[in-house]
Amino acid sequence: MAQASAASHGSAAASKAEDGEPEPARPQYTHRQILKILAGLMMAMLTSMLSTSVIATALPTIVGELGGQDKLAWVASAALLTMTASTPLWGKLSDIAGRKLMFQTALLIFVVASIGAGMSQDIGQLIAFRAGQGLGAGGLASLSQVILGDVVEPRQRGRYAGFIGAVFGVSTVAGPLLGGFIVDAGVLGWRWCFYVCVPLAVVAFFVIQRVLKLPRVRRDTSVDVFGAFTITGSAALLMLVLSMGGTEFAWNSAWTYGLFGGAAVLLLLAVVAERRARDPILPPRLFRNRTFVLTSAVSGCVGIVMFGVMIYMPQYLQVAKGMSPTASGLMTLPLVTGMLVTSIASGQMVTRTGRYKIYPVAGLGCVVVGMFLLSRLHTDSPALLIGVDLAVVGVGMGLTMQILILAAQNAVPLRDLASATSGVSFFRNLGGAVGVAAFGAILSNRVAAEIASGLRAAGVEGGPSGGELGAPDEIARLPEPVLGIVRDAFTSALETVYLVGIPIGIAGFVAVLALRELPLRGGAGRGKGPGGAGEAPVENVPGGAL
Repeated sequence: MAQASAASHGSAAASKAEDGEPEPARPQYTHRQILKILAGLMMAMLTSMLSTSVIATALPTIVGELGGQDKLAWVASAALLTMTASTPLWGKLSDIAGRKLMFQTALLIFVVASIGAGMSQDIGQLIAFRAGQGLGAGGLASLSQVILGDVVEPRQRGRYAGFIGAVFGVSTVAGPLLGGFIVDAGVLGWRWCFYVCVPLAVVAFFVIQRVLKLPRVRRDTSVDVFGAFTITGSAALLMLVLSMGGTEFAWNSAWTYGLFGGAAVLLLLAVVAERRARDPILPPRLFRNRTFVLTSAVSGCVGIVMFGVMIYMPQYLQVAKGMSPTASGLMTLPLVTGMLVTSIASGQMVTRTGRYKIYPVAGLGCVVVGMFLLSRLHTDSPALLIGVDLAVVGVGMGLTMQILILAAQNAVPLRDLASATSGVSFFRNLGGAVGVAAFGAILSNRVAAEIASGLRAAGVEGGPSGGELGAPDEIARLPEPVLGIVRDAFTSALETVYLVGIPIGIAGFVAVLALRELPLRGGAGRGKGPGGAGEAPVENVPGGAL
């Protein structure tokens, strides 16, 4: 350990973040040691991400059986809301109790909530347990990046972060396929979409217990309770008004203005709380860091677009195109392939060249083009065209997501690593939660209006409304011309959703252009095992596993 610290002290102490503060020394790990730790992180990440993607193709069937088509967005956004709100808190708790302990705690919360979601008897119970899943997934998503930042220097981090990005891609394709198979097979039933994650999470728990060993770092810090309450409350109220506006209450109503006003007040109180707190969840000094602010803003835009595509594209494929859940899952392969290839490739190139800005710039450009292409889809669009459009979006996502976290981590001192990583993840998840809620409100309102208009034009009395369509197989049994009207309504509504996503993508593109590219800390030869520049193996870490 002493050898490792001495080997890294010179370069680490000389390295400076954007604010000019020297970094403390960090131990150096061999490539083999890093891969063992990475395997545990990837296992847990795969588990949590499957919980989101596995229900994407099954959601129409789930809400068709439990009822509440108009609440479909909440099944997805409830998890995103708790994931978003808890992300900064997990980083702070890991500073106090240790990375490993909090990581395993997040896994346990996830397992209990997954079992509860599978046992749900109505849509309200399902939404509640989905919120619990999001709470655990928030810890897994943020702490995996924090732990990776603890053990790998920024210059080498790209090659490993690319694999975490690849896990996201694999889970995105494996989830819909698995969910589609479970629903189509008819033997297990949709409840196994939640149970299937449980054994994976248990395995991940024991893998983490065995391989993750970090030095014991005692930090004089505490939990900012008031800051956590105000940040969480502000995000929750914003989610409520976006999800329920236009359905549960009119946009021009006291509820809308009250919820928006409450969110604004809590946001102001959060600013005051973070400025006065001894150990703020999101330290105000981070918001004086240009790189952190820009990467957070871009991550928010990416989150809005990403979750909008992931959650609502299966509905288009199953309702408008009449595909089975399995077939709609297969249609996501181009999206995932693009994300998988570019995530790994961009990470490797960043490690080789030390340059990173070009990748999110190109990525956001692809996202904007992809959203425009998706907005041009029709009921009779061929599968090849849909696949190409999704591939363009996937390429953009793969070039962007992990690089933004890398840029933020590289721009702050080590003492702010957990807060900065959790902060960027927080804004990405917040964007996703807001995007799902807002897009869901747009989709529900537009579908209802389009169906009503189509039925009137066709002279059909007493047809279905947007909130009572049932599962996709029930929609497929509707007689003509009602079936054609419903499918056209979904297509038209989704076109509006993706058109709204275009200016959001453009805003992210403009923000990433303003990003200043800082030299990556660490040597190009680090992390390659014994013999790498300044590298010394870490065999027995004092304090054991935390």
